[in-house]
Amino acid sequence: MELRIFTEPQQGAGYDQLLAVARRAEETGFAAFFRSDHYLKMGSVSGDPGPTDAWTTLAGLARDTTRIRLGTLMSAATFRLPGPLAITVAQVDQMSGGRVELGIGTGWYAEEHAAYGIPFPPLGERFDRLEEQLAIITGLWSTPAGTTFDFPGTYYPVSDSPALPKPVQRPRPPILLGGMGPKRTPRLAARYADEFNLPFASLDDTTAQFRRVRDACAEIGRDPSTMVWSNALVLCCGRDDAEVARRAEAIGREPAELRANGAAGTPAEVVETLGRYAEAGAGRVYLQVLDLADLDHLELVAAEVMPRL
Repeated sequence: MELRIFTEPQQGAGYDQLLAVARRAEETGFAAFFRSDHYLKMGSVSGDPGPTDAWTTLAGLARDTTRIRLGTLMSAATFRLPGPLAITVAQVDQMSGGRVELGIGTGWYAEEHAAYGIPFPPLGERFDRLEEQLAIITGLWSTPAGTTFDFPGTYYPVSDSPALPKPVQRPRPPILLGGMGPKRTPRLAARYADEFNLPFASLDDTTAQFRRVRDACAEIGRDPSTMVWSNALVLCCGRDDAEVARRAEAIGREPAELRANGAAGTPAEVVETLGRYAEAGAGRVYLQVLDLADLDHLELVAAEVMPRL
């Protein structure tokens, strides 16, 4: 199983702190550094120093790291137009030497849209817009050089686009889709996703949703083995119960709750939890690190969890 680091900067983190986490993740052997794409904090934390833009952050990390892969869980389709997003991701892919991945979803956090003047249509329309965005982004990237791209969209009509720039990765940077939607989510994943991700889902929910996506793949004749299957889980690992409790307190959570719902406990407990997700079909896990100042947390997982997977 591959381990990746996942952060939530809207809860309070500037670029320098994110860079420190990304570099430590790179140094200790994690496969990727991902971040959320939100403009407003959640819960009672202050959120200081305020939000950072996901793709601006990734552009900086593209130049300030060398090996680790970089991406979003998940960019909100409501935040950006599909053409400019395709350009941005392609440019960051070039800046990183081909290390970028695009996680994208409908957007769900109404309050952040209200806080920054971003339109937030009903869910059905957001799915319609996401589907058009996926068609346009993949279409722009796959259009042969020297030809143009057209798309007769309802929300995003495109005409006579030169479909430039191209990303370094061919045929394209990996696209991640995810979520528990029972119908449209599996269909969109089967058609467009290189990876399907479930955030903070139980083993039972993971098994059921993975099955729905596999069924959707079968309906269009896609081999499910061509897709990466992944989960995201909160990380709270300690050498003993006292260290687990200290790390849980630092993020405002209870050890028992984290053990039930995340990747928590001693290294042996975390390995056991990840093993159960592997049995459910996950080949990759994003470990959500909420205390970004605790770089020793990454060191512990790299030393005592990663080698046992």
